[in-house]
Amino acid sequence: MQYIDAQTVHETLDYASLIDALEQAHHGVMPETANLIADEPEGGPNKFVTLVGWNQQDIIAVKMVGVFPQNLTLIPPQASVQGLVCVFDARTGTPLLAVDGEAMTFRKTAADSALGARLLARRDAETLLIVGAGGLAPHMVAAHRAARPGIQRVLIWNRTHERAKALASSIEGPVTAQAVENLDEAVCQADIISCVTMAEEPLVKGRLVKPGVHLDLVGAYLPHMRETDDEAMRRGTIFVDTRQGMEGAGDLARPVRDGVIDWGDVKADFFELCSDVKSGRQSEEEITVCKNVGGAHLDLFTARLLAERAGRTAVV
Repeated sequence: MQYIDAQTVHETLDYASLIDALEQAHHGVMPETANLIADEPEGGPNKFVTLVGWNQQDIIAVKMVGVFPQNLTLIPPQASVQGLVCVFDARTGTPLLAVDGEAMTFRKTAADSALGARLLARRDAETLLIVGAGGLAPHMVAAHRAARPGIQRVLIWNRTHERAKALASSIEGPVTAQAVENLDEAVCQADIISCVTMAEEPLVKGRLVKPGVHLDLVGAYLPHMRETDDEAMRRGTIFVDTRQGMEGAGDLARPVRDGVIDWGDVKADFFELCSDVKSGRQSEEEITVCKNVGGAHLDLFTARLLAERAGRTAVV
């Protein structure tokens, strides 16, 4: 069995190719999946997640990751998401690959959001706002730029401004990157807003987003979490990458609970959009809101491309 480290994952899975692969995979059907989320005993903040994606004639991808938010406060700091993705031949159960779980998760999550931008954001989008400056944030910048090459300016906001400045200074290429202190002002300027935080209360105010904005909501993966407010959900046309598990996403679950929207307001998922079963953006003025729910199927799709490029594909 081959082990693929983080550096190799990042070098192998360029965003343009991975976004293309995810789009193509969504022309098919949802693989069989199973999820297990174990909470830390005695009510601690940590979780351990096991996700299984199974394509019967192809591969099985099993992601095993710990989500330990307080790792960043350790001395020295450690990544908050750590683990492994293991790939098996679906016909024989033979182990094929073991892959760095953090790198795979970053690549998969960012490419998933970027696919949403490709499907839903305006083609002339020029200003990208990243809300949050954690480990996933630089990948969101790179992936969204791959999906919308017209992006010329990147604004970055983080509760700790120094982290936003550090991220802005690291961004390379023909783009202007700036750390901002006033989130509301940045929201007013952005064409695409990508939220990658652990926030439990809304950060982005819907009344401030301009017509035509695409909102990419990545955090709020638990029902009590939230990255944007009720007004954003009222104003926007709502999409999800997958309907499977969307009930656990706080940016959907809380406004549904409060009667602001209902589940029928979710217009389409990526399978429906990629297969042209349902339509995406209808006008230049429409506000699109896309919740990045994630799921084992995306790990499988990402692992498939990695397996092909690593030369250890399960299918001849």
